[in-house]
Amino acid sequence: MNAAAFPRPRRRGWSAALLLGALVAASWPAAAQEEQPPRKALKVCQDPHNLPFSSAQGNGIENRIAELFARDLGLPLQYYDFPNRLAFIRNTLRYKLPGEDWRCDVVLGVPEGFDQVSVTKPYYRSTYALVFPRGKALDGVRTGQDFLKLDPAVLGKLRIGVHDRSPAGKWLAKHELVDRAVVYPMMSPDTEHDPGQAVEADLAAGRIDAAILWGPLAGYAAKRQSAANLAVVPLASEPDVRFDYAMAMGVRYGEPQWKSQIESLIERRRGDIQAILREFGVPLVEAGASGRPASRD
Repeated sequence: MNAAAFPRPRRRGWSAALLLGALVAASWPAAAQEEQPPRKALKVCQDPHNLPFSSAQGNGIENRIAELFARDLGLPLQYYDFPNRLAFIRNTLRYKLPGEDWRCDVVLGVPEGFDQVSVTKPYYRSTYALVFPRGKALDGVRTGQDFLKLDPAVLGKLRIGVHDRSPAGKWLAKHELVDRAVVYPMMSPDTEHDPGQAVEADLAAGRIDAAILWGPLAGYAAKRQSAANLAVVPLASEPDVRFDYAMAMGVRYGEPQWKSQIESLIERRRGDIQAILREFGVPLVEAGASGRPASRD
């Protein structure tokens, strides 16, 4: 799931995230805990066009993690695809017709505290990041404070891409830079384009000078637009503006054994999961660090 725009106050914050306003809160009916039949497959709910998180080709972060889990469980991996728009959970994890089995059993990316699912322990924490081409006006920027200390004549000419409903807009407004924002929709009506694609394309083409993106989107932009030589500068949370969020997995309420099994897989594969995140360039934040990036060495 994308954390780029998170509901408040409970987080992706979703997002927060990360991040985001990606889902509308819906009440969950009380579910009796009952014995679950043996699983014949690891069935994952995913958006098939949501890189760097998931894709129909299976080359996203969550796809890679799902493969690890399926191997550990000794089960075939199956996906149930649905666009990550409004009512994603209702149309995936909670979707079941009379006489049928559940279409999928786990969502691999939800913000900590998200109440539409039974949330596991977090498996990573990231933060929003400033992304810009090296070799231009922003060389020398290593932190958000470096950015804010730039010559006002430079700041006053920048075009800064942000997603709507993300903390980036609030941060720019706090520092009297809201008129520098170029706003992009987090949820495009075109369900076959991933959420960061328009921003990173404009950044690479020079139509904007910088962007503030949720960490996985920022890292993936630098990876996918390698010819543009993009720098990724993680941003620290400030009073009134939270940038860092913990991400977890979600299962249905009333399935405590399944949730415990997923949490065991998270713990067992934590090192492999971290390696996948770093491969995708995700800026990682230590728990409780409040926006201080973990070492990427």
